[in-house]
Amino acid sequence: MSDSPLAIARERRVTVRALLLGDRIETAGLERNDVLSTIPLAFRAGEHGVVALFRYGVVVTVGMSPLEEEEVIRRLDGRIVGAIKPREEESVQIEIAPDKDDQLTPSGVIAVKALTTEHTLLIADALATSVVLAHDEKRVAEVFDVIQPIARGLAEHGRTPGGRRAILKHIGNALLVQHRISGLVAVAEKPDVLWERPDLERFYSRLEDEYELKERADVLTRKLTVISDSAKAFADIIDTERSLRLELIIVVLIAVEIVLAGSQMLLR
Repeated sequence: MSDSPLAIARERRVTVRALLLGDRIETAGLERNDVLSTIPLAFRAGEHGVVALFRYGVVVTVGMSPLEEEEVIRRLDGRIVGAIKPREEESVQIEIAPDKDDQLTPSGVIAVKALTTEHTLLIADALATSVVLAHDEKRVAEVFDVIQPIARGLAEHGRTPGGRRAILKHIGNALLVQHRISGLVAVAEKPDVLWERPDLERFYSRLEDEYELKERADVLTRKLTVISDSAKAFADIIDTERSLRLELIIVVLIAVEIVLAGSQMLLR
């Protein structure tokens, strides 16, 4: 990996876009001779652009036009597992300013002295993580909107609204979200670039703080715990209701048998 400035650094301002395309991108077989990185798989594309592919479903483009971006996405057709529509996306501007230190400006623009491969990969990593978190935050919010009426029905009436099938559907939705987010990007892990360039740790820490990556991941983890506990509670309620119905059926059958036996004795 080289720390020399990239060709895209000819421009003073460069646009970085992260697009969440699906649950996973199959990168096997996409290896090239001109790769800038293997984890994530990054290579030059377009006239002066760079593409970084993250296996958890995100493609990040740097310094590319909309047409060049669409061409990259088109070539990934067939490699995207669990396509997500509409796509989740985030973007940021990089300002190449040789007279400034690497920093994030109050306007949200990332200023760097030189746009090296390492800087590009760190920015791509932070933006990719942020776009995945944004998508999963929305999905968790949707599950909470479903769980809340069920919990309110339990609190007010002592029973769950809707039938058993509806509750099972809610549990299924909750478990799907939990499964999706459990395989979330390892936010706590440092990008591989930092093992070779520890001098850029402060720069990446600023990116983490700007996008609140750790804080958002912690909040999602706590909400997932609530979802998991709620799903278990609803499942227990269903099991309890089923057991009560079975017990009632058994009691009725015993009573019927007693009545029949009594009737036969009277007839004799």
